[in-house]
Amino acid sequence: MKRSIVVLAVMFMTLSYGQEIKQIPQIAVSGEGKVKFIPDEALITVSVETRGNVAKEVKKENDTKIEAVLKLIKKMNFAPTDFRTQRVNLNPQYDYEKKKTTYNATQTIEITVRDLNKYDELMEGLVNQGVNRIDNVVFQSSKLAQYESEARKLAMKEAKHKAEDYVSVLGQKVGKAMSITDNTQSYNPQPVFARFKTIGAMESDAAPRGTLAAGEITIVSNVSVNFILE
Repeated sequence: MKRSIVVLAVMFMTLSYGQEIKQIPQIAVSGEGKVKFIPDEALITVSVETRGNVAKEVKKENDTKIEAVLKLIKKMNFAPTDFRTQRVNLNPQYDYEKKKTTYNATQTIEITVRDLNKYDELMEGLVNQGVNRIDNVVFQSSKLAQYESEARKLAMKEAKHKAEDYVSVLGQKVGKAMSITDNTQSYNPQPVFARFKTIGAMESDAAPRGTLAAGEITIVSNVSVNFILE
């Protein structure tokens, strides 16, 4: 029995060493694609904040100002899907020195501006109607998916071009891709934190001025690709 086991073990080892491990020649490269565009939209987040000694009165004042803000937005022909209430808060604040409780009411509205020509008029109108906090302004594009797709294609083209450059001196050709890894970080538009003038200062201006500088945005796509060499 022991002799049979030894014979089988020797045969298995012979077969294992006799088998040739097939290695596939390949090359690993990375590629980057960039697409620049001018934003055609803005996402604005604004808040109305009121304070007082009586919770009911504070909330009522806040609601009145928000109602005026919503009327302004509708008057400017914004689609109902382009603005929404994001947060509503009513919080007590206790002053330990004065031993007195005050109340702080806040309502936050998010507005999508699809026509940037309305930006200045909207911002001035919001402040005039009671908005006293502009939380952020994010510039974006209505064609974001298209630009992301273009960036991915450019990244793949660069990766293949790199591989062809490397193997061109070896007399080989780049074949099919064995694996593709997307190393792209999620695109997150950077907010522009807006500082605005007081209502009195805005009313004193003789003529409206352009305050929008949307600039240029770059989308970057990164890939790693393993190509078979022929």
